Amino acid sequence: MAWYPGAVKMELQPESDSQPAIKPTQFILHSIVGPWSPQRTYEYWRDSTNLESHFGLGYDGHLGQYIGTQTRADATGAANRRADGTGAVSLESASNLQASDPWTDEQVETIIRLGVWLHETHDIPLRICRTASDPGYGYHRLHDAWNPDDHSCPGPARVRQFHNVIFPGIVARANGAPSSEELDMDDQQVFNAVWMKDAAPAPSRSGTKKTNPTWSPVSFLREIYDLVATVNDNVKALAKRVDAIEKKG
Repeated sequence: MAWYPGAVKMELQPESDSQPAIKPTQFILHSIVGPWSPQRTYEYWRDSTNLESHFGLGYDGHLGQYIGTQTRADATGAANRRADGTGAVSLESASNLQASDPWTDEQVETIIRLGVWLHETHDIPLRICRTASDPGYGYHRLHDAWNPDDHSCPGPARVRQFHNVIFPGIVARANGAPSSEELDMDDQQVFNAVWMKDAAPAPSRSGTKKTNPTWSPVSFLREIYDLVATVNDNVKALAKRVDAIEKKG
């Protein structure tokens, strides 16, 4: 039974001891349709239903874990545990009552960190699940077998975030990219690091290539702007000459 060190342990009993073991092969994201903290989600699983997720995530990025990731949790239909013993790790996250809001920046960072840990701990492959049983990463409504009640969970905004921010973030971080906290850079420092770094090869037609062999991205933008502006001026001058000729004609 594996417990994520970045989460507060809130063990559900008797589920944690009585439910069968799984081999985790998937990580599936949910919205709980309520602005709940991990503690409130724990209380709901404990007192109000026989369902549960492995993790609960608050708006502020705080994470609770209710069952070890090698034990079945009952949040994702057929993905909970398959006949071969494989199953999904599930995360429920705070949302508004319509599940229409995006994950907060704090939630995004926590999900990415957990996703990387699951890859490193359980060897979940860095891909989006291609079928309902395919190992990888996904969200509740991605496959019908996971979502027998046809929910929109985790909501359209979060589905877009999964594809555009969260899954790419997990892949990048798992492959060694630093987090924003590790970079510890303000906006100006990020701008300077990206746009002012003098490292790109100079244009092949540059007249100063021998003495200035590398350019910054900002230099390229300025060069392109100047060339476009020159072409625009020439076109305007040519247009005036054509107009003058037509008037004489």
